[in-house]
Amino acid sequence: MLTFNQVWEVFENIRRAQMHGKYSPHKPLLILLALSRIQKGLPRQANFTEIDAPLKGLLTEFGPSSAAKSRHYPFWHLATDAQGGLWEISGPSELLTRPAGLTPNLSELRDPQVKAGFSEPIYQALKYTPGLLESLAQHILLAYFSSTITDDIAATLGLSLEPIVAASVSETLPVPYLPESRKKRDPGFRERVLRAYEFRCCICGFDLRIGSMSAGLEAGHIQWHMNGGPDIETNGLALCALHHKLFDLGVFTLEPYEHRVVFSQHAVGGNRNLDGELRHHGSKMLSPQQTDQKPAPEFLEWNLNNIFKKPARQIVKEP
Repeated sequence: MLTFNQVWEVFENIRRAQMHGKYSPHKPLLILLALSRIQKGLPRQANFTEIDAPLKGLLTEFGPSSAAKSRHYPFWHLATDAQGGLWEISGPSELLTRPAGLTPNLSELRDPQVKAGFSEPIYQALKYTPGLLESLAQHILLAYFSSTITDDIAATLGLSLEPIVAASVSETLPVPYLPESRKKRDPGFRERVLRAYEFRCCICGFDLRIGSMSAGLEAGHIQWHMNGGPDIETNGLALCALHHKLFDLGVFTLEPYEHRVVFSQHAVGGNRNLDGELRHHGSKMLSPQQTDQKPAPEFLEWNLNNIFKKPARQIVKEP
C-alpha cells in the first residue's frame, strides 16, 4: 500500500490554474467531494449523475459566477493529472480512447456506463491509512480557499476533518511537507492593514475593542494569497468578521476606481430596508489613512472577475 507521503506527493502534482493567479476551484472541490464519499463508505467510483448535482451546488456556492457551467471538466481531466495515478475513468471504449483534450459534454458523461473515482492504490491508502484522508482534506481547503469559507465547504460536504486515530498510531504518522512553491504569509500584514484603516471595518465602521485588542476585526486579502495576492496594504481591507466572509463568498465587491460597495443580485435578504446589509450598496468604503494605501485597481479587478457573484445590482446615482 502507498505510504502517507507517497499519496501526498500525488496530490501535490495536480495541475493548478491558481498558479497563474486564476481562481479555479473545480478540481479541489471534486476531490473534496470524493474524499467525503470515502468517509461515508460509498463505492470508489461514482457515475457522473451522482456527482453532477452536488458538484454543481458547490461550484455555485463557492466558485466564480460561471463555474458551474464547466463542472464536468474536472471529472474528465483529473485522469491526466499526476501521470494518471490519481483518478480513473471507466466507460465505453469510444469515449475512453478519445484525446484527453476533447472533453465530453454533459450528455455524454451522463451515460450510465461512465464512472470515475480515485485510482485503486490511492483509494486503498485513503481508506486504510489513519489520518491521511483528513490531513489531505485540510491541506486542500487551506491551499485553495480563503480561511473564511473552509468550514462552510466542509460542512456542506459533511466532511469530518477530525481523524479517529488511536494515539499510538497517530504518533507514528509522518508530518506532511509543504511544497517549496507555497508562499509564506507576512505576519505583519494584519497589523499594517488594520492600522491603515484605523482599526475599523471599511464597510460598516465596526471598531469594537476589548481593552486594547480589536475584537472581530480582520485583514482580508482582495486577491487571495493562495492565488498570488501579495501581503501589501493595497491588496488588503480591514473587515469585520461578517463582511470578510461575505466578501470572500462574492456577496459584494468594491468598484476598482470609485471604491463604492456593489452587492450581487444573488444576495437576497429578508430585510431589504435601511437596517439590512443592502444599505451599504452604492456607498463608498471608508478610506484608509493614506492615499497610497487605497485598494489597487488590479486587485479589485481580480476579485470582481474571480470571486464576486455576477451580475451586480445596479447603483442608482443621485441626480
